[in-house]
This record gives sequence, C-alpha cells and structure tokens, in this order.
Amino acid sequence: MFRIETETDRVDKRRRELLLQRLRAANTAASPVLRAMRDTAADRESPVGVWAWGEDGGLVAGLDGHVWAGWLHVNLLWVDAGHRGRGLGSRLLAESEELTALRHGCRWSRVSTWDFQAPGFYRGQGYEVVCAIPDYPPGVTEYTLTKRLPAR
Repeated sequence: MFRIETETDRVDKRRRELLLQRLRAANTAASPVLRAMRDTAADRESPVGVWAWGEDGGLVAGLDGHVWAGWLHVNLLWVDAGHRGRGLGSRLLAESEELTALRHGCRWSRVSTWDFQAPGFYRGQGYEVVCAIPDYPPGVTEYTLTKRLPAR
C-alpha cells in the first residue's frame, strides 16, 4: 500500500533533493558513462554569464548558461530591442563559447528556443536543429539546437 501526496504550488525542497539524489544514484548505477564521469571535473556544473552594459549602466544584453559534461548549456540569451541586429547577441554567444571551450574544454553547445524567438539567429551562428516540439505551448514550436565547438 502506498500513500500518494501531491504538491502543485510549492514543492518541498528536501523532497526534491531526495528525489534528485535517488535518480542520480540510479542513473550512475545504470550507465557506465555516468559512473566514469562522477566526481570528475566533467561532473561539476559551472555557471556561465556574459553581460553587456549600456553607457547609462543599464543591462542591454545578457547570456546565462552553465557547463556540464563538456557541454555549454545556454539557458537564457536576451538583447534589448533597441540593440538588436547589431551583432551584440552574436558577440555574447561567441564569448560564452570561447570561454567555456578554453576554461572547461567544452566541445558542444546547446540551446532551446521558440519559433518566434531566435531559431534563425542560432542557425546563423552554426547551430543545427536536433529537435522540434510542436505545440509546446499550444501554437508554438520549441526547438533544441546544438553546435560542435572548435577544439582549443
């Protein structure tokens, strides 16, 4: 017999951490690749941030990401509307790729974006679509794109 509990508006952090620990242990046991990677530099997640500030000190563009398993994961990339089309997003993305390739040995980068955001921008930066999820959310397609980074 089981007791099922549901949390919707707020999830208990301790329960979430316990779940993450159990899943990590199961994944490590099941995958020789993950088992070999555990407790190495590749297993540590490192944050990446690249920022562009205007003359007035305000944020005009930024990139938030993280490195894990030899991959750069671009979580967020935003450029203020008044500064788009001038290569600023390309500069931030290139800087993050260069930084992570040099410091962390990343060989790949990945990003997710919606059809109305920037799939064309990422393709123009050498990324290729590896996944498209239609109607996520309804009426929108989400893309996952990847790029092989040059060896450093």
